[in-house]
Amino acid sequence: MAQKPSIPKGTRDFNPEQVAKRNYIFNTIRNAFQNFGFQPIETPSFENSSTLMGKYGDEGDRLIFKILNSGDFLSKANAEAYAEKDSTKITSSISEKALRYDLTVPFARYVVQHQNEIEFPFKRYQIQPVWRADRPQKGRFREFYQCDADVVGSQSLWQEVEFIQLYDTVFSALKLEGVTIKINNRKILSGIAEVIGASDKLIDFTVALDKLDKIGEEKVKEEMLSKGISEEGISKLQPLFGLSGTFESQIESLKGILSTSEEGLKGIEELAFIDTAISELGLSTATLQLDVTLARGLNYYTGAIFEVSAPKTVQMGSIGGGGRYDDLTGIFGLKDVSGVGISFGLDRIYLVLEELNLFPETVSKNVEVLFINFGDKEALFSLKAIKALRAAGINAELYPDAAKMKKQMNHANKREIPFVVLVGEQEIASNNYTLKNMKTGDQDTLSLEALVESVKG
Repeated sequence: MAQKPSIPKGTRDFNPEQVAKRNYIFNTIRNAFQNFGFQPIETPSFENSSTLMGKYGDEGDRLIFKILNSGDFLSKANAEAYAEKDSTKITSSISEKALRYDLTVPFARYVVQHQNEIEFPFKRYQIQPVWRADRPQKGRFREFYQCDADVVGSQSLWQEVEFIQLYDTVFSALKLEGVTIKINNRKILSGIAEVIGASDKLIDFTVALDKLDKIGEEKVKEEMLSKGISEEGISKLQPLFGLSGTFESQIESLKGILSTSEEGLKGIEELAFIDTAISELGLSTATLQLDVTLARGLNYYTGAIFEVSAPKTVQMGSIGGGGRYDDLTGIFGLKDVSGVGISFGLDRIYLVLEELNLFPETVSKNVEVLFINFGDKEALFSLKAIKALRAAGINAELYPDAAKMKKQMNHANKREIPFVVLVGEQEIASNNYTLKNMKTGDQDTLSLEALVESVKG
């Protein structure tokens, strides 16, 4: 019995139209990256497990796809862990590699490994797939592309300002108006944890706070209590849950809440600098918004934190995010190299553009001319014209078989090819081509030069 074909959950096949639309997004983002001075790099699909593990927090570590060692991997397995069926302990002895979880940690590894070849500050962009063992749902896949841009070797806040402009540039170019660029600062989160007496539980605190928009205030408080944060400390957070208003008014409110935290006040100062610059420079279609509950739950952010939300008319999670990670390369032995970067969520952006009908009609550039095949002699004559059409930038092809004309015409209709060319003995004798417009049904017999101009026009 033949096997029923299938693909793993959380992965997808892409048809020609979908690939064309994805390439439209890729090219828009890539053009903006290059326009802002970023250089391309690529890293392997899988890394040593030691490179990835421990960099994303406990939740992230659980979502990393591990790759079994080649050969008889069980022969070197930890016997005690194997006997106890302890998957956590046995993993390190049977799996030394893992699929990359994001592009940022591999980039940090790249910077350290190639530090003597890099001119700092180094601005790089990277567009490659990543893998996460997440639960598949709308807009969330196990295999998906990230489109990242990072700068390492500069502590300047002008980099954060430029990244906000970069987001605005890309989404404006995609005609995706009304996105919100949310920003926070990890120093503010550290300051809040300090004020409520939970500095030793910063990660637990930020992971819980980051879920506010998903599970609500009461559930967040319950999670914080379960992590050992006191009720008294949580009560001090109450002003945060209701914080609203303009960027400037929220900054003023935070100054009062964090007046006793030097770290928190430093974060406020950084956010105020960014807000002032963006207010002066202006944004085309995006809005910058301060969101003090934004934590993103990742261990490596140390300064600004970004998250981009789709227009309010679309039900979708974040379509981009990033932040400052001053100490990320330190985990690989290169100290004092500051970095900041952002990522675009291609797959979610695709779904938003699809829902809002924002893909240009011309994005799926189809074959424009199909030559009907009446036999080898006619096919060879047609291919000379096809060569000239392609040289002129026109997508053209020959139907491969000398099938019935009705079948070839149906093929053109099903693929929505606008023009068909007929070449028979009469056309060969006169060195001409008969061009048929499939929409109007009009036919003209033309020279090669006139054929090219007619299709172009």
